[in-house]
Amino acid sequence: MSDTEHPPSTEPALGPDGADLTLRSPDPSLHNEDLAPVPRSRRSWGAFEIFNVWTNDIQSLFGYTLAATLFISYGLNGWAVFAGIILAGLIVMFLCDLVGRPSVRYGIPYAVMARASMGVHGTQFPTLIRGITAMFWYGAQTYFASTAMALLITALFGPGPQGTFLGLSAVGWISYVIVAVVQLALFSRGIKSIGVFLNWAGPAVYAVMIAMMIALWAMAGGDLLSELGTVFAGEGDYPGGTVAAFSAVVGTMVAYFAAVVVNYGDFARFTRSERAMRRGNLWGLPVSLALFSFLTLVITAGSSVLYGEALTNPADIVARVDNIWLTVVAALTFFVATVGINLVANFIPPAYGLANLAPSVISARTGGLITASVGFVVGALWVAYIDNIGIASFVDTLGAVLAPLYGIIVADHYLLRRQRVHLQALYSAAPGAEYYFTRGWNLRALSAFCLASVFSVTAVWLPALQSWSGFVWIFGAVLGGALHYVIARGRKAAPAAS
Repeated sequence: MSDTEHPPSTEPALGPDGADLTLRSPDPSLHNEDLAPVPRSRRSWGAFEIFNVWTNDIQSLFGYTLAATLFISYGLNGWAVFAGIILAGLIVMFLCDLVGRPSVRYGIPYAVMARASMGVHGTQFPTLIRGITAMFWYGAQTYFASTAMALLITALFGPGPQGTFLGLSAVGWISYVIVAVVQLALFSRGIKSIGVFLNWAGPAVYAVMIAMMIALWAMAGGDLLSELGTVFAGEGDYPGGTVAAFSAVVGTMVAYFAAVVVNYGDFARFTRSERAMRRGNLWGLPVSLALFSFLTLVITAGSSVLYGEALTNPADIVARVDNIWLTVVAALTFFVATVGINLVANFIPPAYGLANLAPSVISARTGGLITASVGFVVGALWVAYIDNIGIASFVDTLGAVLAPLYGIIVADHYLLRRQRVHLQALYSAAPGAEYYFTRGWNLRALSAFCLASVFSVTAVWLPALQSWSGFVWIFGAVLGGALHYVIARGRKAAPAAS
């Protein structure tokens, strides 16, 4: 990645606002080309690329299944679920605008930005946590993408041999290996190629989803409208009542995006301006979520009419549609969408995070290979073991771990340091440097993170708070930021110049 994305240059390294991003004698233990600031001249992403990051995240098979589950599992009126999903999109948009701003201004990834609050070495802990989380997401999304590939192979060549190993058939294993290899090949081409890949994958999935909706509507006829009325009626049987159910919908959707929100700077650093980032977030989150949720609702209702059950995996729906061309196109498109977001959300964060552990020996490319290896094992065990804990609990737990990190980074940047960043100090391990703290570790921030994480993870699994478990991401982020502010407010943040 570094050879293609950060070629040597003698030009001044400037940010979008003209800030000098040229590093002067960075410490080798904190710097390599993947972690260096991206100057304005090498930023190729605009609003459309950011829009497609979110669009592909939403459109993945995992995202579809989660959205469909929200409509049928919480006993709410369908319009209330709709509103909750859109509200979650607005919340995530606001959170990303906040955390992405310094990365746009200085061109630095999440792992480097976290040094300001955690310490130049202390950042290794939270970035490693983020990397481990991404590895689990990588495995899960790889499995979901392989179900689309398996559908494609089955449609073209038949179901193959019977029997399973760890819950996967022979076709399932072949599909899983194909997906893993394709992802590695795409990742090796770098962030620019990934952006191009996403730019056509996102719109293509919407085209196929609209085609699926029209096909199901044509087959279901007037019964589809009746089924939609049933879905929108709601049953109101969620523990804790309507307010708790609505909060769970909002919180679960926020938690779904939590992994990307925390390290959003890894993507924002490649955008040309803050305006482009904000526009991309607006169209890619609340607007795209509204369209996707509507399509999901209609397709799920159509499956209920035609097959007697509300199918929450589009691969299962396509498999029952007696149209070989629709099956092939839909399977290929959902495979592409899921692979796309897996590359952006689950390869890049651990790649930079692992590079941050030892920049002199680990590049982003090496970090990606490690991620792929660990994630491969996770995905292989998905059917047999991991999925047994439930999708909602899986999403909420990972989000709960990450939430305090977001709160700490934002509180430190906006409340304690008043948006001042000393760029040179982020790459300095000299004792007495601004972000050196205690041997490179900010023990106060780490204490805030640990305390807030214990609370947020406990809240997910504590029976007394079960009805509010989906909302703990917000609680964890607020608590992490508040604890960090209270603990650190006695330490005056020194002014800094870029």
